[in-house]
Amino acid sequence: MPKKPKKQQGGTPATVALTAAGTPFTVHAYEHDPASPSYGDEAAQALGVSPDRVFKTLVADVDGELTVAVVPVAGQLDLKALATAVGGKRATMADPAAAERTTGYVRGGISPLGQRRRLRTVLDASASGHPTICVSAGRRGLEVELAPADLASLTGAVLAPIGRG
Repeated sequence: MPKKPKKQQGGTPATVALTAAGTPFTVHAYEHDPASPSYGDEAAQALGVSPDRVFKTLVADVDGELTVAVVPVAGQLDLKALATAVGGKRATMADPAAAERTTGYVRGGISPLGQRRRLRTVLDASASGHPTICVSAGRRGLEVELAPADLASLTGAVLAPIGRG
């Protein structure tokens, strides 16, 4: 009788989704410091990766619909550009509790992958300038590195210039 495969230790819905899709990826873990003022900057520094290759996942409200924005940690989200990218008029940052409830992840660990409810996703166009980028793997202190095209494909993301700075 064949043995059951062992459950991947530390697996998150994001890594499970990547594995199920057969997408190549690398998981990077680091010790999260709860006192760190910026989850994204902390990840870039801990992994020794340029902040323009580490992307943060933000949830915004565009005309009443929650939308995911994936932008470099080195910059900020341009809410007006995000609204334009999805054909909306106005975008504001989503209520953190609503973002957590809808995605199934906690703030600082929201991944664009494996969300409880798949949301519209916009990936900053700068991602396509890198062979791989890092995004949250669904837990603070855990990042996943993958090709931007794979991330866009798995999330149904549109690429648009939504980051600034």
